[in-house]
Amino acid sequence: MSEFNVMARWILAICCLCIAASTEAADWPHWRGPTHNAVSTEHSGWDGTDWPMKLAWETKSEAGASAPIVVDGKVYSLGWTREPSPRDVVVCLDAKTGKRLWAQQYECPEYGRRSEGDKGLYSGPSASPTFDPKTGFLYTLSTDGDLNCWDTASEGKLVWSVNFYQQYEVPQRPLVGRRRLRDYGYTGSPLIHDDWIIAEVGDDEGNLFAFDKRTGQRVWTSESKDPAGHTGGLVPITVQNIPCVAVLTIHNLLVARLDVGHQGETLAEFPWETDFANSIATPAVLGNSIVITSEYNQYSICRVDISLSGVKEVWKQPFASGVCSPVIHKGHIYWCWRGLYCLDFETGKPLCRGGIFGDTASCLVTNDDRLIVWADRGDLVLTETAVRSPQKYTALARKKALSESDVWPHIVLSNGRLYCKDRSGNLKCFELSK
Repeated sequence: MSEFNVMARWILAICCLCIAASTEAADWPHWRGPTHNAVSTEHSGWDGTDWPMKLAWETKSEAGASAPIVVDGKVYSLGWTREPSPRDVVVCLDAKTGKRLWAQQYECPEYGRRSEGDKGLYSGPSASPTFDPKTGFLYTLSTDGDLNCWDTASEGKLVWSVNFYQQYEVPQRPLVGRRRLRDYGYTGSPLIHDDWIIAEVGDDEGNLFAFDKRTGQRVWTSESKDPAGHTGGLVPITVQNIPCVAVLTIHNLLVARLDVGHQGETLAEFPWETDFANSIATPAVLGNSIVITSEYNQYSICRVDISLSGVKEVWKQPFASGVCSPVIHKGHIYWCWRGLYCLDFETGKPLCRGGIFGDTASCLVTNDDRLIVWADRGDLVLTETAVRSPQKYTALARKKALSESDVWPHIVLSNGRLYCKDRSGNLKCFELSK
């Protein structure tokens, strides 16, 4: 065999390995996926001319805005029901068939005990479950402040539980801004870091609490004592090799340290308040940069860079997301709220806006540079990213009206399947074809 042929075979083998790696299937173990940023390693399923998909299964689960997660062939979902009495239900489903494998439940009101306002727009839990692969434990947080730990190896047996209102007497959120008081209870998904499960409690002892993930014993509280905000969850960030966590409290973007000896110390704060205390959209992190956005009195999107010396505003633009958390990918920022937006990450310059969308949406980016949007009352939309369609909104496919209620829960892509849930608890699983 010639030297040229040998080299050609090596190149082909390497290319095949690269392609296989780039299309690797992955679990979706917590809020916004494996890397907390709604960027998937999986293919969109677009075949060049069509977006073929088939309904693998559908089921009616319990209600709420909590998104499902997918781990080791199982789907975990949290919802609320009033029958036979008001309660949250934690469900484990077979990812292939949708069959219910087990369920656990506990008494819980439909709204948090300190809740105030907008009860026609939401109900039941909003925080997504969080899975810990080291212990096999599943963590859920109710709107009424129940942080529960379940053993998935024992059909969801309860390991430990703490209620923030009962244990720490957390007060109602204060009025922020000029409009009416709003308190939606607990909405932010907790975050696992080493041996801790970290949650935004918003107590006068600390905004963040860290608990031993095996026992539920409180380990530390944050230096910041801000009341809790209203977003989808906590986000990890590393600043000059220091592990940290970012969260939008009621008053600030808070970046708190997680390194031993400095747990909970404030590394940086950036003032960010909204009327009704609702930022809703989760901060998006890339490297040491954080992108935040809110509607209401802010009506803007802002990028800040974090360092050991504090926080620096890089740019701020008069565009906003009311609900959808931004996705940062290959130099661009995307979100869907009354249109699909694309901004340049470095400058904040708007590149395009398009499509017909309402307030309700979530989106993710696939490894073939496409966006999947789950919006309104069950519209499933596939679009090109700016990598494939610079400065122009290009929709490839739109499956309409797949639901009868608002699709608050975040879209999930795992192991070649899309999991689409609505506020009423209807969960559909679509198998993508490549």
